[in-house]
Amino acid sequence: MMTIAVIDDEESTRKMAGRIMSKAGYRVETFAAGSPFLHRMEREPFDIVFLDLQLPDMGGLEILDHIQALHGQTETILVTGYGSIENAVEATKRGAFHYLTKPCRSHELCLMAERASEKIKLHQENRRLKSQVGESTLLPGFIGNSKAMQSIFAKIAKVAQVNCNVLLEAETGTGKQLTARAIHELGPRKKAPFVYFNCGGFSEELICNELFGHEKDAFTGASACKIGLLESAAGGTVFLDEIGEMPLSMQVKLLHVLQERQVLRVGGIKAIDLNIRIIAATNKDLMQLVEQKAFREDLYYRLNVVTIRLPRLCERREDIPLLIHHFIAKANKAFSKEIQGISSRALDVLLHYNFPGNVRELENIIQHAAALTEGEKLMLEDFPGHLRKLHLQGHYQEELLPLDDVEKRYIAKVLEQTGNNIKAAGKILKIPRTTLWRRLKKYGLSQATDCNGS
Repeated sequence: MMTIAVIDDEESTRKMAGRIMSKAGYRVETFAAGSPFLHRMEREPFDIVFLDLQLPDMGGLEILDHIQALHGQTETILVTGYGSIENAVEATKRGAFHYLTKPCRSHELCLMAERASEKIKLHQENRRLKSQVGESTLLPGFIGNSKAMQSIFAKIAKVAQVNCNVLLEAETGTGKQLTARAIHELGPRKKAPFVYFNCGGFSEELICNELFGHEKDAFTGASACKIGLLESAAGGTVFLDEIGEMPLSMQVKLLHVLQERQVLRVGGIKAIDLNIRIIAATNKDLMQLVEQKAFREDLYYRLNVVTIRLPRLCERREDIPLLIHHFIAKANKAFSKEIQGISSRALDVLLHYNFPGNVRELENIIQHAAALTEGEKLMLEDFPGHLRKLHLQGHYQEELLPLDDVEKRYIAKVLEQTGNNIKAAGKILKIPRTTLWRRLKKYGLSQATDCNGS
């Protein structure tokens, strides 16, 4: 329950605001002057403060400075007459949440309290996710508390200590290179080089030249000796991405390297001993390629000493909020913004989306939204068009829920859309206000407010 302090020297204003805020579900204390409020604030901070600028013992701006010094997370709403609006505007520049002009109407107080509460919850969720990101794994670069990812972390930690080849089976965007580098960094080869090569889209001659290197004058244009990637990784790890794309003729040469632990440069006559670890990755079914005679069976078993299958993002949906927070932090740094979180509608769409591009696609979506948003929260309107269309058409997969859960979610959605206005929500739901209050109590929706009281 959010705590609210109302500071005003007019008793009628204090009573009115206290009654409205209490009825709306807040815990309220009222004060006639600044000094007793500050003494109370020192013992236990309030979440929200309604502060009159004109008080008998001290000025509102002075009290605002004390509030920020005592508890920077408290949101202060200035209450002032029309003649002091300039001071109220100045106060917002100095950290106040907003201001209201007297006489304050009940719905204005409710709306301002609700908005301040949303900001506080957003910051609290931001801090919670930041803490979870830090605790989610001991492996640098990885984010995830799901069982699927915890299993991957444990497997990486084990295989890193064993000097064997590893095959990563994973779709694009699931973190293949990150996994390979983690295995390297956690193992005894961490001080030696980590070399990456993508086997897709290259001819045998180019792959051979890149991996094996060549001697001077080995072919036209070879004006100098070139050390290949396998040789340059001496003592370290070579990560061969998209191994399923490697031409069959090149697979034979790679198999020979793995069997003999030696490499012969193009145009060379003397084999060079190798001390490397091979980590290969594929987004294809290599056993199926073996059956189709498109991949050598003997090479498959050489590479596949230990297999790690990385889960798709849709198989670890519980990690999506953590990943969103992580990518928002990256976007804030890249774009010099101060985005604090994401709206419930936008999060709901992402939690139900299938992510064919996996984690990489999620990062791209967050970067897109962060570049467009002008507020503290990423909104559905900031998302790419295909996600907004999915929300409008309701084509994302919905989980099957008990009837009570469906009713609870729908009531919460209607309240959100009406600004927690009980009367308006009751009209939409076509139920009496008393019935709606019983539903709110039943489902524990205590944040709902009745902003039609006086």
